[in-house]
Amino acid sequence: MRQRLTVLIPCKNERRNIRACIESVQGIADEILVADSGSTDGTLEIARQLGDCRMIEREYVSQGDFLNWAIPQAANSWVMIVDADERVTPKLAQNIRNVLADPPENRDGYWVSFQCFFMGHPLRFSRWNTDAIRLVRRDRCRYDKCRVHSEFCVERNRLGKLRGKLLHYSYWTYDEYFRKYEQYTRLVAQDMWDRGKRTGFSGLLLRPFLRFFQLYVLRLGFLDGLAGLQVCMLTAFYNTFIKQGRLWEMEHSRREADSRILAPSKLENASDSEAPDGRHQAA
Repeated sequence: MRQRLTVLIPCKNERRNIRACIESVQGIADEILVADSGSTDGTLEIARQLGDCRMIEREYVSQGDFLNWAIPQAANSWVMIVDADERVTPKLAQNIRNVLADPPENRDGYWVSFQCFFMGHPLRFSRWNTDAIRLVRRDRCRYDKCRVHSEFCVERNRLGKLRGKLLHYSYWTYDEYFRKYEQYTRLVAQDMWDRGKRTGFSGLLLRPFLRFFQLYVLRLGFLDGLAGLQVCMLTAFYNTFIKQGRLWEMEHSRREADSRILAPSKLENASDSEAPDGRHQAA
């Protein structure tokens, strides 16, 4: 028996992407549910113009928290999560139709593969083309409590794999990348801190270089050309160095109000020993 599908699109300020995303899922969705977390750039107006979309809105706290709020509001028993910067390909759409025509009882979710793009350039290597669970039974799957990169809590033997890919147009500009990763690195560091992770010399110095070597050389990122070089450098810096730096900040950063790095007496003595023009006075 054919199962009806809700496509859930979480978004915030996705004016550049939302139209193409919605158009790519219209052929498979019995319901398109747009879950917005405070867009101010006209994203929801575009979705309304396209029609056939239901809107829900709430403040974004974390990925898992937001999606666990949105998924139960789907009208149908199967839910496909598609981010606003993603597109469903015709091959993937057809495979979803085939699965939902008569879904097996021993499957609660399905993995989907990605084809990622960086500023419009396709990436074949650089370890960006991963898999994720995106098609799930509404009442049997929920995300874990991680702030970033949450995963569905579902038994692995109850998962299948879809054919076809989700196209992921991740970043069109450096400004987009920097805006996202300012928040992303902070949230990931908080997750790491909660798991008892700490950092030091090796984490700040060695990990970024090893990460770049792994992605650019061992994972053949150099075959992606200049786009691959940038992706590997950014991943090593932001995904590794900045996260480690934020961990160090959480453990070692002094309070802004506590500026007593030097004792007041030493500061006064240093000040008294200088002439008004900055030269040291003779004793």
